[in-house]
Amino acid sequence: MTQRPEWAPSGVDLDRPNAGRVYDYYLGGSHNVAADREMAREAIELWPELPLIMNANRAFLRRAVRYCVAQGMRQFLDIGSGIPTVGNVHEVAQAAAPEARVVYVDINPVAVMHSRAILEGDPQTGVVQADLREPDAILGHPEVRALIDFDQPLAVLLVALLHFVPDGDDPIGLVGRLTAPLRPGSHLVISHASRDSQSQRTAEHQALYSRTSTPMTMRTRAQIEALFGGLELVEPGVVFLPQWRPESSGDVESHPERFTGLAGVAAIR
Repeated sequence: MTQRPEWAPSGVDLDRPNAGRVYDYYLGGSHNVAADREMAREAIELWPELPLIMNANRAFLRRAVRYCVAQGMRQFLDIGSGIPTVGNVHEVAQAAAPEARVVYVDINPVAVMHSRAILEGDPQTGVVQADLREPDAILGHPEVRALIDFDQPLAVLLVALLHFVPDGDDPIGLVGRLTAPLRPGSHLVISHASRDSQSQRTAEHQALYSRTSTPMTMRTRAQIEALFGGLELVEPGVVFLPQWRPESSGDVESHPERFTGLAGVAAIR
């Protein structure tokens, strides 16, 4: 049995890999255990580009947050925020707009505990443990309501989250319930694992995640576009991670499809 590190709360299973902790390992974090590292190393053996893909996803998140700030967003609801690492939403948003407010939401108690420890004493951020499958509970949570003014535009972030929601849980409907009360000018940010390319590797990766408590459902570009529910996609639409508004042309290599993840941002008019 794995020895419980000080940062891991009681009741959290450390002998089974957890997607949030595996992701932390890919990003070079320290909040992971042997089961997570073993799964990550196995995945990297099958797919050596995985850490690169995960870092590309994080880079997209940063660009999307900066874009939303430039569009006037001063409120962010990051659902499925994961274990905090360098470059979190509040750091990026507040660097551009010091008054920005951020609420992190995650179902994982490890992620929630560490988020609260990191953000303790910051009155402009909050952390909520909740399930995306209960969007009304998220929107009505007292801590969300304390920081988010729903009469003002809000950016909702669903980054690397919806591929953990199976079709049977109606991800399109869940996203619709999250965005229905938002004011015009609000934005929706999504990144999602896709099976449009590298089919053998994505299938292997999906099979690997079936061993965790959060199996993956990889989707096509058309299925990912449908998650936006008819909202107005901003240019360049739903594209591979490095292609979404790169900071320079040199940031997009000749084969961006090898990153597999697709991403997009939509505006609510």
